[in-house]
Amino acid sequence: MTSPPAKEKPINSLLAGAVAGAVEATITYPTEYVKTQVQLQGASPSTANRLAFKGPLDCVAQTVRTQGITALYRGLSAMVIGTAAKAGVRFLSYDFYKAQLADERGQLTGSRSLLAGLAAGMTEAFLVVTPTEAIKTKLIHDQNLANPQYRGLVHGVSSILRQQGLPGIYSGLFAVMLRQGANAAVRFSAYNAIKQWVINRKYPTDDPAMAPPPNLVLPWTTTFMIGMAAGTITVYTTMPVDVLKTKMQGINAKALYRNSFHCVWRTFQEEGVLAFWKGATPRLSRLMFSGGIVFSVYEQVIAVMRAIN
Repeated sequence: MTSPPAKEKPINSLLAGAVAGAVEATITYPTEYVKTQVQLQGASPSTANRLAFKGPLDCVAQTVRTQGITALYRGLSAMVIGTAAKAGVRFLSYDFYKAQLADERGQLTGSRSLLAGLAAGMTEAFLVVTPTEAIKTKLIHDQNLANPQYRGLVHGVSSILRQQGLPGIYSGLFAVMLRQGANAAVRFSAYNAIKQWVINRKYPTDDPAMAPPPNLVLPWTTTFMIGMAAGTITVYTTMPVDVLKTKMQGINAKALYRNSFHCVWRTFQEEGVLAFWKGATPRLSRLMFSGGIVFSVYEQVIAVMRAIN
């Protein structure tokens, strides 16, 4: 019988997650920008956007033609800082909840893995994601208005705080907690399930002599592919809550929606059910690769830190 895997040191989880998040955000940001633009462009004329996009590729073409290629990175600094922080908090809190829910062998059932992911996602949503996502969404949305008011990240944040106070950067809190909880629950559960399947194929459970070593580290190419698969599953199962989150964090959300439920109802009435999957293609492009990047970088950094320790 193999010994249970060692409990991960909190500092290892935090730092490895932060490094993985920063790398992932920098590489995949343009797809996040396009996804946000497409979602903010609603059927209602009250959105007052000065650009109209036929789809993700048209969004890229129009943005580059009218504002230059650097416009695809508008809000990047907020995203990198936020993603590094949220990934660190996500892995730290997931490891904590996982340790609390694991059995005596250090293993999690599928339902407990789902619960640990849900709790980790809601924790990161409250501590990090809501303010950074609200700032990023408002900066992107402002860029497409007839008269943009924000000159950059610092000016944008100071203006939001001056005009709206803390509620301005915590707009859409319920929607963000719903999305992050769902994202983390699905992503961690899918990743762990696929990873365990891969390990069982290499180390059959019916042969004690072939038991995997504790804290086994798979090759980065394998974890990258597993992460991509988990990211793909996450996109299509959680897309509606991502659309809800984006709309509730738009500049004019207060004028358009009374609350998250009103936003869902109005979106359904004005744009139809398919509107809840707007931006799925660029989000898939991002989360598919981000899943591969985050998990492979995280596992490799963790392995290095274990060796150093």
